[in-house]
Amino acid sequence: MRKANDKSLKDAIDQMLNVYKIKRRFDETAVVAAWPELVGKPVANRTKELFIRDKKLFLRIESSVIKNELMMMRAQIMDKINEKANGILVEEVIFL
Repeated sequence: MRKANDKSLKDAIDQMLNVYKIKRRFDETAVVAAWPELVGKPVANRTKELFIRDKKLFLRIESSVIKNELMMMRAQIMDKINEKANGILVEEVIFL
């Protein structure tokens, strides 16, 4: 039987991440790890560099064809990332 002040493990971890101000970094790392799931393995395999800084997703893609496709899909990519993060993690996609 749970007491009134008991928290789930998920709630406790979320609270800890917020207290130590590392939630955003944790979410950014999770997005980088989930990149193949978000865009598919063929695109992920051609991604040479991927990081998030100041709500900007930076990408270096080795294929110009895939890079052009991703440029046209910027909004969908941001939506997928922000949905996965349950918040606004990325506001812009920048190709290097």
